[in-house]
This record gives sequence, C-alpha cells and structure tokens, in this order.
Amino acid sequence: MRILIDTHVLLWAALGDARLSPAAEAIIGDRSQELLFSPVSAMEIAMKHAAGRLALPDEVRNWIHTRVAAFGLVELPLSTEHAIEAGRLPGHHRDPWDRLLVAQARIEGATLLTADSAIHRYEVTTIW
Repeated sequence: MRILIDTHVLLWAALGDARLSPAAEAIIGDRSQELLFSPVSAMEIAMKHAAGRLALPDEVRNWIHTRVAAFGLVELPLSTEHAIEAGRLPGHHRDPWDRLLVAQARIEGATLLTADSAIHRYEVTTIW
C-alpha cells in the first residue's frame, strides 16, 4: 500500500508525541509499506521552524533529511497536476498544505495517514 504521511504525523512520530495513534505507529514501523513524504511537508516544517513555532533539536534541513531516511520515506515530487487538483478541491479545508497533500494522495492513489478530521471530508482514503 502507498501511504502519504501528513506533516503532523511525521512530527509526532519523530518527536515521540503521544498523539500518534497506535495504527499510525504500526504503519510507520512496517517497512513493507511504501511510505511517502511530500516536499509540501518539508516546506511546512521549515516555515514553522523559521517562525519560531517549532523547536527542532537540529538544523531544519538536516533534521528533515535524517527523519526521512530513518523512517524509510520515499519523496513524492510535487507536480503541476497536484497543484491544479488542490486548487479545484472543495473548500473543506483552508490550509493550503493539507489541500496539496490531499491532491497528491488522490492523484497518486495513495492513502493519507492523518489525524486531521477536516481531511476526512474529502474524497480521499485516510487512515488514523
């Protein structure tokens, strides 16, 4: 199964946050799954860190690359088609990062691993 990891899921898994569901923890630990990471999440993490809203124990670039490698994530490039799909989605969610993740999951036939209840309103397969 192809699973696209939402930004907060990567953060919670990497930082040992108790909000990570047992199902999410099992999926992240299951190396038989194709776990996808979006550059959208990298930008969101970098912006939160730069704004002082996210403390990381390392420089942001190194932290992201180290975690992507540690969890065995595969980068899912962002395409023009993803951006068009995100722009055409209904307005269930105002967060542009999440809209792009939904669009990527839809176009790529991936399941989105997320705790975000607003995302569940879109026609996209989710797990939590």
